[in-house]
Parts: sequence; structure tokens; C-alpha cells
Amino acid sequence: MTIDLLRPTRRQLIKTAALGGVATIAMPAYLRAQTPAIKVGIIQPVTGALAQDGEFGRLGAEIALNEINAAGGIKSMGGAKLEMVFGDARSNPEAGTQEVEKLQAEGVCAIVGGFASPICLATTQAAARYNLPYIVDVGVSDQIVSRGLTNTFRFAPGFGMVTGVALDNLVKLNDAAGKPAKTVVLVHEDGLFGSGLAKLMQTELPKRGFEILETIAHPTPARDMSNVALRIRSLNPDLVIPSSYYGEFVLLARTMQQQRIRPKGIYAVLNGAASNYRFVKEFPEAAANVMDCNHWYDPRNTKAQELKKQVEAQGKVFAYNVPLNYSCVKLLADAIERAGSADRAKVTEALASSTFKDHIMPYGATKFVNGQNTGAAPVNTQVQNGDIKVIFPDAFADAKPVFPVQG
Repeated sequence: MTIDLLRPTRRQLIKTAALGGVATIAMPAYLRAQTPAIKVGIIQPVTGALAQDGEFGRLGAEIALNEINAAGGIKSMGGAKLEMVFGDARSNPEAGTQEVEKLQAEGVCAIVGGFASPICLATTQAAARYNLPYIVDVGVSDQIVSRGLTNTFRFAPGFGMVTGVALDNLVKLNDAAGKPAKTVVLVHEDGLFGSGLAKLMQTELPKRGFEILETIAHPTPARDMSNVALRIRSLNPDLVIPSSYYGEFVLLARTMQQQRIRPKGIYAVLNGAASNYRFVKEFPEAAANVMDCNHWYDPRNTKAQELKKQVEAQGKVFAYNVPLNYSCVKLLADAIERAGSADRAKVTEALASSTFKDHIMPYGATKFVNGQNTGAAPVNTQVQNGDIKVIFPDAFADAKPVFPVQG
């Protein structure tokens, strides 16, 4: 008689079936323990003319995501972790729109970032086609939140509010010093951001007793500021008010320093360099005493201080984009937590009803009206003794202003 050694016995079949049953029962429990990650889109321009600012924004978002996940993720969704899906806007609106399409295909629940106004205008519009909630980090053009897009939420103040605060504080500064400044030259980048600011300044400065000698536009990027500096020298204004991105203002400030052009003050508004420690450290003489009205962190906030130390410990530069994007991601996580869902409509609803306070900006509680956070406000800073200090408002100030500047 031949015995088939390969054929299993009845006892073996029963044992195998029993083990298989255990595996079948155990596997769903294992799978249930693995809560799917929640995809979050982050858009920043990390190549092209705005790459430095884009990297600052990405850094702030990454730190916030890591903190949220290390603290247990989204607890209302079983500890689901947030997963970054990154899009490089490549410093132009067209590329930003392409990245929205990519993030839409990836299934993100929301988008944070954009930085520049033209990019944010395009990306928020593209996201609106998919009812995809979008938190704008900077994007100061007020057109971004005046189009009735229910998916769009800007966490920081726009240039209308920033300009009003900047001019009110300029009057306060000038009056306290005995009104030494009477004439102004405006210098601005020729895009949506700078041109919009210049238009507001041209309307509002004369109302406050300042004479605008000239308004000078320049492109971004710009390779030389000699002609702009020479024109400033010939006009000899009391104040220069620049609204530019990082590279262009660094060029202007260094050129003015080299040519010994010394107005009574450089009073920047939403300037890309004046509130940037890289500028302060690399070009301390050109940066000395430059003032800015801009986004900034709350210098009294313990979390903000810790974040600054963390960034600098990595050998990286700390700029306003870092705490701003850090706070934007925390805002989104709070909305997802309250919604208990990554469903876009529910996240949008949660953002619209937000009262988020756990940020590190010099803001009140978050409240969105027509997509604008009415709790947001800028501060005035000044470069003093190699550091960036808050000089207005008094509630957040850690230094007194130096004005007028004696060259």
C-alpha cells in the first residue's frame, strides 16, 4: 500500500483551520489599530526668487506637524497622524495652481501656505473648485479674501490693516520725537503686493501730514539698486518707506549704506528683510535701526521663545514665516480635532467657527469674518544692537524706538 505523505490528515486540517480562524479574527483588530494618516497639503515657493521665504514657511509647518503627531495626533480620530504632502509653487502663480491640482489628486483634506499674494490668489481660486479648505499664511493682498471664496481663510492681517497700523504708529513715533519727519520717498516692488501698498500709502500719508516726494517701483528680482539709491539721494527725504521682498531690500539698504545716504529713518512696511535675522546677522551696519511694520511672533510667549531656540539650534534662520506657518498648521489641526473628521466640508465649517487661541503670534483669539482673521494684527519692529525688537504696540513691546536716527 502506498501512503501519500503530502496529503494532510483530518486532524491537521482542523488544526490549520483553527489557526486560520485566529489569524482572521486577529488581523482586523490589527488593521483597526492602524488609523489612516490625514493628508495635509503645504504649498510654499522653495525654488525661484522667493525660495528663502518658502523654506521658512515649510520649516514652520514641519515643526508643527511633528509636534502634533508626537503629542498623539488627532485624538478625536483615534490618534490619526498628520502627513505632509508638499507642493513647490516655484515662485509663480501658474506653478502654484499646478501644485493644487497635484494635492487634490493626492487627497489632502486642506492646504496651508502660499506666501506671495499672486500665488495665493491663484491657489485659493484653484482650491475653491474642489471645495478644498485653504489657510493662507501671508498673502497680504486683500483681494484674496474679498472674492467670497468660502474655502479661503487668511490667518495673518492683510495690507489694508497693516498699512493703517503702520501709518498710525508712524504718526505716534514722529509726534513723540517732535515731528522731525515731513517728507517721504516710497520704494516698492512692482507686483500685486508692493503696488497695492504704494497705492494705499499715496492716499493715506498726505492725510497724516507727510509729503510724498516720489514713488519708485522696482522689479522682483532686481540685480541692482544703484539708480534707486541715487534718486533717493537727490530727493533727500526725511523717511524712506520700502515695501519689497528680501533680496531687493538687502540690495537697497546696502547701496544706501555704501553711498552714505542717511535719512532720519527707514520705516518699512511688510518688508521681506527688515524682520529677518539673516539680514541682521549678515549686514549689521545696513540693518541698524531699520524699522518695519510686519508679521512677527509674540516675544513674551514661551512657546515662541522655545521655537526660536529650536530653529537656531539647527543652524537655521528664524524669520516671521516660521512662527506664522507653525501657527497656521496648529489652527488646521484644531479644526480637524473639533470636526472629528478629515471631510473637507466639515473642516471648512470648523475653521469658519474657530476661536483658536493656542498660537504664538501677537494676536487675539482667531475669528474669521469673510475669510479674514479679525484677531490678527501686525507689530512694529526695529533692528537694535544686532537684534530685532518689538517697539509697538506697548502690550507686546520689548524695546523703545530709536528715532530719528542720527547718521
